[in-house]
Parts: sequence; C-alpha cells; structure tokens
Amino acid sequence: MTAVMDAGATVWTEICAVSRIPIACGVGALLPDGEQVAIFRTTDEEILAIGNIDPISGAAVLSRGIVGDADGVPCVASPIYKERFDLRSGACLDDPDMSVPTYPVRVEAGVIYVGSA
Repeated sequence: MTAVMDAGATVWTEICAVSRIPIACGVGALLPDGEQVAIFRTTDEEILAIGNIDPISGAAVLSRGIVGDADGVPCVASPIYKERFDLRSGACLDDPDMSVPTYPVRVEAGVIYVGSA
C-alpha cells in the first residue's frame, strides 16, 4: 500500500485495481492513520468510500454489506442489523441520527486511491 500527500494536505492511499472489486460489492482497507474504510463499486461503476465501522453494532462490517440503491441513492445495508447507509453522504437512510464518514476517492490508470487528512 502506497500513501502520497498532495498539495492540499490530503494523503492519498493506493487501495487496489478497480477490477479487483466485483460490481455491486465492497472491500475493506486500512488507511495509514488507522481508519478503516469500505470501498464500493456500484452497478453504475462508481467508486465510493465510507467508514467501515457500523455505528449501530460497532463492528467493522460495512464493506461486507449488501450494495444497492434506495430510490436512486447508492447505498449499502449493514450485514448485521440491515440499516442502509448512503454511499455518497454517509447518512443512515433508516435512522437520521446515525451516519458514517465518507472519504474522497480517485481512480488513476485503473487504480483506486482513497484520501484522508
């Protein structure tokens, strides 16, 4: 895993090739600062990243959730209690008091990079 800081002080961590993530699936990764992230490849081929910790159960499982959409919003359902999280905003679609962090993503030459501060 390679991490590079850009001029805006964002640390970009190389995760994997896009082709390593099946469509409508996710993978978990650990950033250099110890944050656990879940990276998803949607059916629209969009790559999105959120925190991997399910705030309801406290388990690092969101990368293993069910990927889909809710009225056009790309989301993942936690494999434990099935709460759905918006992959773009991190908001819980089932409980407005819950959310997970989101992370910037970029793809260069077919490789996924996730940004952190």
